[in-house]
Amino acid sequence: MIVRLALRDLRGGLTGLRLLAVCLFLGVAALAGVGSLTSAVLDGLADQGQAILGGDVQVEINQREATPDELAAFQAEGEVSHFTRMRAMAVPVRGGDPVLVELKGVDSLYPLYGDFRLRPGALAERPSGNQVAIGPELAERLGIGVGDALRVGNAELRVIGVTAQEPDRVSQGFALGPTAMVDRAGLAATGLVQPGSLYISAYRIRAPAEADPAEVGRRLDVAFPAAGLKVENRLNAAPGTRRFLERLGQFLTLVGLSALIVAGIGVGNGVTSYLDGKRQGIAMLKTLGATSATIFRLHLVQIAVVAAAALLAGLAVGALVPTIVSSLAGDLLPVPPHGGLYAGPLLLAAGYGLLAALAFALVPLARARTIPAASLLRGGVNGQRRAPWWAYGGSLGAGAAIAAVAVLTAPERMFALGFILACLALLLLLALLGWLVRRAVAALPRPRSPLLRLALANLHRPGAPTGRLVVALGLGFTLVTTLAVIETNLSGQIRSTIPARAPNFFLLDVPSDGLADLRAVAEQAAPGARLELMPTLRATVTAIGGRRIADMAELPEGAWFLRGDRNLSFAATTPPGSRIVEGHWWSEDYHGDPLVSLDAENARAAGLGVGDTITVSVLGREITARIANLREVDWSRMSLNFVIIFSPGTFEGAPHSLMGTAHMARDQETAFARAVNRRFPSLSAVRIQDVVADVARIMGQLAAAVRAAGAVAILAGIAVLIGALAASRRARIYDSVLLKLLGATRGRILVMQAIEFGLLALILAALALALGAGAGWYVVVELFELPWGPDWTAVLGTLAAGAGLTLLLGLLGSLPALAARPAQALRQL
Repeated sequence: MIVRLALRDLRGGLTGLRLLAVCLFLGVAALAGVGSLTSAVLDGLADQGQAILGGDVQVEINQREATPDELAAFQAEGEVSHFTRMRAMAVPVRGGDPVLVELKGVDSLYPLYGDFRLRPGALAERPSGNQVAIGPELAERLGIGVGDALRVGNAELRVIGVTAQEPDRVSQGFALGPTAMVDRAGLAATGLVQPGSLYISAYRIRAPAEADPAEVGRRLDVAFPAAGLKVENRLNAAPGTRRFLERLGQFLTLVGLSALIVAGIGVGNGVTSYLDGKRQGIAMLKTLGATSATIFRLHLVQIAVVAAAALLAGLAVGALVPTIVSSLAGDLLPVPPHGGLYAGPLLLAAGYGLLAALAFALVPLARARTIPAASLLRGGVNGQRRAPWWAYGGSLGAGAAIAAVAVLTAPERMFALGFILACLALLLLLALLGWLVRRAVAALPRPRSPLLRLALANLHRPGAPTGRLVVALGLGFTLVTTLAVIETNLSGQIRSTIPARAPNFFLLDVPSDGLADLRAVAEQAAPGARLELMPTLRATVTAIGGRRIADMAELPEGAWFLRGDRNLSFAATTPPGSRIVEGHWWSEDYHGDPLVSLDAENARAAGLGVGDTITVSVLGREITARIANLREVDWSRMSLNFVIIFSPGTFEGAPHSLMGTAHMARDQETAFARAVNRRFPSLSAVRIQDVVADVARIMGQLAAAVRAAGAVAILAGIAVLIGALAASRRARIYDSVLLKLLGATRGRILVMQAIEFGLLALILAALALALGAGAGWYVVVELFELPWGPDWTAVLGTLAAGAGLTLLLGLLGSLPALAARPAQALRQL
């Protein structure tokens, strides 16, 4: 009976509940969309694991090829394809500037999985001998096409086509340049693979169908524990990409949760408004014998029906997000999203929505059931009592459940917990500021202007929504302002500060015996150029403090130098930009047991200190060294430095190259790059300006994704504003009619409303500026350790747009009150 009565009552209209539906829809759609898109892309990575990795198992070796025993072990597991990857400089034979490329030398079996295709018009299906296939970015940058010739190292290569599909591109991670692909003969012709050169030999294995790729990888690790092999399998084909996507998805989900909290305020306002409109009906039901429990259940059913419809609509839109993003911005994703519905993210979003609806609707519902019928029949008299304790307990429990689910389902639980606590602290602060704003406005002297006096009164009078709007709109404005402060600060660093400090070039693969020649070439091509070079080798950390890295279930958080392989160096003196904070540097003529110096931040993250040991695998040989000192490295200097630096005498006899930086005037860059490429074909000169441009582009894409998620919080805040205007419509019509009877014109009433909402917009902008600037300063200065310098013009422009939108919506919401006719309105009030 209660369900039938509730559904019949809903036919009379959804006034108030529309706000509940809109707010729930926005929050659930955002959460479902982020979760579905993240799952779709991760599933795409998993489904294409073989093609992305290039095999069932991949083994990478630094600066050498596999030994006969290693190759025999690979071949015992299945069919093996071998390719070499390294950086090189490519320059058009007809003339032009050299460009950094990712040179890839493949064998005849490449690719074991997936399809390698060239664009129509190619001269052959794949390169052979002195031929090369180039990526579209390289063709565009050099202005070359099919049939043109490139010089890479000592070889002159003819372009046979432009790559249309490279199946294993994603597994190679961030690349400093576009791909140039040759076969094994073409790679040999370049002469770039030399002892000490920085290159990676990759061996991909096509295992039998019944084989477990994880078990194959484990067998290879066990067979060659000290060889420094990096073994991956198709079940986790691109671990770096997967880790990045998981963390980005987690962050966007948390931003979506903050938007859902704002939407929850709208839910509470909508339910309150709806129940206020049902005062006469509730009174009649109570006079007919309905109990408080019946009233509660009746309206709970109505709210549940509307909430369910909003949840279903939000879930439907969220489920379509992967398809929409794929069609609009599919090229920006690492792999095409996998199609289909993802029950996990959708159920999680629905759970969040239901808990939010319960948390914010329970108190108004419980309050309505406690109001006596006689009080409800007194028209405008508000006879509301406090809700019972169990309603507040239920709301707090639902809020705690939201936080618990968010933390327990997050890949980085401590980050999620910190974000939620910060969000709650911000909400409490905004609630306090909203209360203080009302008190401060009420304490102001009464202005002489009637319009200003009435506008201020509307901000603090009983029932004014000022506090709720400060929380709802303030959270969205603060989030957007914080993002604007961080983004403009980082963009400014990339555009000006970093280029001013950074060298012009990073120099890679400098021959260890070519330092004198390089200095002579630099002095002739770019007089006054300053070179800083250090020896370098690629190595993998295999053990710390006697614990094998392979045996660790999880690597220490923040110890990124333990993941994969790294460049290390050896030096007799402390490198520039380093300060010893623990221990002592070795003497310049030291030739004892191996010692090592570590970056202090990474060492502490790994739980290492002076006297502990660290083991690295270099060229298939493990070296164990004792930590002699910890260094604090000023990475902002952009000078050459390493996380791991060994003492002299450890690696001098091993094949190695030099790595360094080159500082010069900007107008000397072209001459320097061309001269160095002519004299040292194997040397790679990475132009910092190009790297900065790539980083800026990636940051722009990330910022766009975060802004899109943050926009949901703004939309939810706007919905709360519209709901507050709707809830106060009766009072505003009453004010407007009385003012008209006293002689006020529509224009003067509109000016009063403009003053009211203009003051509200200014208050919100000021609060968002203060809170957003403080949060942005903490992120930029304390977390990123960068100088403070946001673009205040862009930040203030963002705030001005938000304040203008608040003013506009407030005025639009006041138009019905202005249009009310006094005679008709007085009969209805």
